[in-house]
Amino acid sequence: MEPPAGDLFPRPAPTCPALRAAPARVVPDRLPGFRADRDTAFTRATETGASGPVKDFQLKWATVIEIERRPPLVHRMREARRRLHTLDRVDPGRRAAMGEFLAVHDEARAASGGR
Repeated sequence: MEPPAGDLFPRPAPTCPALRAAPARVVPDRLPGFRADRDTAFTRATETGASGPVKDFQLKWATVIEIERRPPLVHRMREARRRLHTLDRVDPGRRAAMGEFLAVHDEARAASGGR
């Protein structure tokens, strides 16, 4: 399946194998974090007998992948981060930057199946 125009990669299927393969392709520099988060989620799920930690892990990484595979979202996120790190805490533009950061995250999360 070809990605929509402008997307770097197709959206991974919402399956464990697809989600495991996507970071290596989309964010290879973040694989150590992906693996650590995965191990933590599965350990917590095993300890508690609950599937919540695994679902949270999947949603987190599906959101990361959704942002990284779509250049416009990457650009918006990077610009919002840059502004958050360079604007003074009392600058009104900082609130707008935080709003943009959250809007990108929410858009990616919704597109990847999250609420």
